[in-house]
Amino acid sequence: MTNDIALTAAQRSSLLSLQRTQYLSDRTQTRLSTGRKINEVVDDAVNFFRARTLSDRAGDFQLRKDDIDQGISALNTALDAIEAIDALLNQLKGIVEAARSQSTQERQAASSQFIEVGRQIFELVEDTSYQGLNLLTSTNSTLDVAFGIRTSSRLQVQGLNLNTTQADTQFGIFSIAAFTSNNSTFTLSNFGVSSGSFTSFGLDNSSVSTATSAVQTLDAGIGRLRGLAQSLGSNVAILQTRLDFTQEYVNELSVGSDKLTLADLNEEGANLVALQTRQQLGIQSLSISGQQQQAILSLLQ
Repeated sequence: MTNDIALTAAQRSSLLSLQRTQYLSDRTQTRLSTGRKINEVVDDAVNFFRARTLSDRAGDFQLRKDDIDQGISALNTALDAIEAIDALLNQLKGIVEAARSQSTQERQAASSQFIEVGRQIFELVEDTSYQGLNLLTSTNSTLDVAFGIRTSSRLQVQGLNLNTTQADTQFGIFSIAAFTSNNSTFTLSNFGVSSGSFTSFGLDNSSVSTATSAVQTLDAGIGRLRGLAQSLGSNVAILQTRLDFTQEYVNELSVGSDKLTLADLNEEGANLVALQTRQQLGIQSLSISGQQQQAILSLLQ
């Protein structure tokens, strides 16, 4: 025995129409609240997964973008240090050039200044670290920046060793570490010039060739240091170009994903108004379809 209430065909038709209208109204309100026409797989399985693929790839490259940005900062740290070292080397050069016309006592005082500036260069190189990576203290340190998913799409920048205990034959930078070995007796001979300290120029400046050799050595070191800065700067330019490209690429992937899923809010707003009108009409239709039973009830009364 069934307990279903008997409804006329007109009433059932009106009821089904109202249920369909309510479903469409709920869907439209969801689209308006989320801004997307595809929120679940059941909305459109094909475009849902196409959009997901684009979004996932955009997320992967967003991580690469962050790594590239950090790589630029690491190189800029090394470049800033080289610029500071350049300035300190020029100070050393000025001390040596001034020693040409100084007295022996003045040269002895300048020698202490020369050693202190050199020690500061050593300390500056040791302090040049970015997230644990120092590109100026070891040729074994390497900056490795990946640009994409493929393993070959990357840039590797090998570090330098400006504080080597021996003259750096690869880069031609003199031994900055010599400043920390025996500061009390440090002489210009550590830079490859003839033996003797500042006082060896002679009381009558007859040995100024020693100063000339020191200045030439410092000039050579400064020139090579600037060459290294140019090489690092070129790598910064490469990373900046890849950073700009990656940013644009991530943006295009995101836009492509949105094209597949975003809703037209103007259209959805118009749909909602139309559905509200249809819902009111459906309720009215259901009311009209029930008037026949109401008439029978009136006769019975």
